[in-house]
Amino acid sequence: MKITRAQGTILFIILMSIALAIVINPILPERIVSHWDTQGNPNGTMPKTWGLFLMPIISVVLFLFFLIFPNIDPRSKNIEKFREYFDRFIVSLFVFLFYIFTLVIFWNIGSLVPIIPFFSVALGLFFFSVGSLLEHAELNWTVGIRTPWTLSSESVWKKTHALGGKLFKIASAVIIASILVPQYSFIIVISAIILAALVSLVYSYILYSKRSM
Repeated sequence: MKITRAQGTILFIILMSIALAIVINPILPERIVSHWDTQGNPNGTMPKTWGLFLMPIISVVLFLFFLIFPNIDPRSKNIEKFREYFDRFIVSLFVFLFYIFTLVIFWNIGSLVPIIPFFSVALGLFFFSVGSLLEHAELNWTVGIRTPWTLSSESVWKKTHALGGKLFKIASAVIIASILVPQYSFIIVISAIILAALVSLVYSYILYSKRSM
């Protein structure tokens, strides 16, 4: 099977994360900080083995998912119609995961970077890629706003994703802007994501209901 450029990029990122985990392992304590509260203060730890290798393991599982499922999707031909945006999305997902992985490592080796703003900016950029994907996604069962109503109607799918793409791009800007008010950043981030998803879901139901009348 021929490896695409996107798949090659993802494999490189996964190998980089594994190599980084192996190299950094000897200098970390037996337990590392793995969780922070909404103000960026550490409030959870885990054994360093899990802390270092959990993300690479998750990345491998996700890679296998995106390698297999688009090919067995009943609408796989539709995925090929927006393959460029699909590939950009999955690469951005793995870049985001690798970024978070390195952020955790840097924090644990003594570079006490402010977690909340660094995380929020990366999350905002990732959700912009989500919005871009949604705007170009054709009807499929692998990625997108997959509600019973969008999957049942191509017109509902297209209209829902046109709106959803815009909403998630707006949410990405809101998420990045939340670093200006760090004390409310967590609430703003969660609210922006939930609102974008909820409005998209309700919109798909309303569109389908009108179509069925």
